[in-house]
Amino acid sequence: MTVDAHHHVWDLAVRDQDWISGPELQPLRRNFTLTDLEPEARAAGVDRTVLVQTITVPEETPEFLALAAGHDLVAGVVGWTDLTRPDIAEELARLRELPGGPFLKGIRHQVQAEPDPEWLLRSDVQRGLAAVAAAGLVHDLVVLPHQLPACAEAAASLPQLTFVLDHLGKPPIASGEHEPWATALRTLAALPNTVAKLSGLVTEADPASWTPADLRPYTDTALETFGPDRLMFGSDWPVCTLAATYDQVLATAEELTGRLDTSERTALFTGTATRVYGLCTG
Repeated sequence: MTVDAHHHVWDLAVRDQDWISGPELQPLRRNFTLTDLEPEARAAGVDRTVLVQTITVPEETPEFLALAAGHDLVAGVVGWTDLTRPDIAEELARLRELPGGPFLKGIRHQVQAEPDPEWLLRSDVQRGLAAVAAAGLVHDLVVLPHQLPACAEAAASLPQLTFVLDHLGKPPIASGEHEPWATALRTLAALPNTVAKLSGLVTEADPASWTPADLRPYTDTALETFGPDRLMFGSDWPVCTLAATYDQVLATAEELTGRLDTSERTALFTGTATRVYGLCTG
């Protein structure tokens, strides 16, 4: 049993994904649905997934909750709502009452697109994050390496909220640089209310020529700092298809964590995601 703690879906007939631009991303400019994902996930031994937001529009989260309610592969949803809205507590409660509402497990904002590197520390954002915690949800962090210090400050200021770092904070794998990313990751990992995902790494490497050895310095750092009980596997499908198949992404993660014992591997590939997100089982 494996949990895929991070994937997406989209239908361009419903709305555009305006972040898919430029020749490098052209292969993603088509629909990707749960019907596309399911055979690949099942063949790889994945039986539960977490569906994660892609764009900052309020309509997407209710749609994702309905998908989760109608499909037994999806066990949790990380959605989006405006963290700065004055009525965020009421909005989170409203989302929980929608069809599929119990599948809402977390909220994510595209912090990587915010020009202010300390956006997470704004008072209105901090108020919103506190409301996320009060609702019993977690907050997924999609950030760039230079934003990691603010992530650590935010996590320290809100110990009641669990922060989930997506894609290990997007380390500069393609260039082979390790610092200052590694030091910033260690600072974040020192806080007990933080966990991270081994996800999105193949597309931070050279998509045409990457090897598992290119990823290993970064996954080893994550294993040393967070440990398997605070790490979870995510495919980042379909974005990962720019560099690898679904099966290749999972096989690479298994290879890079091969030194773990059975209980540690169970934590990383199943237990951490199930616990942190409180995944629905039926």
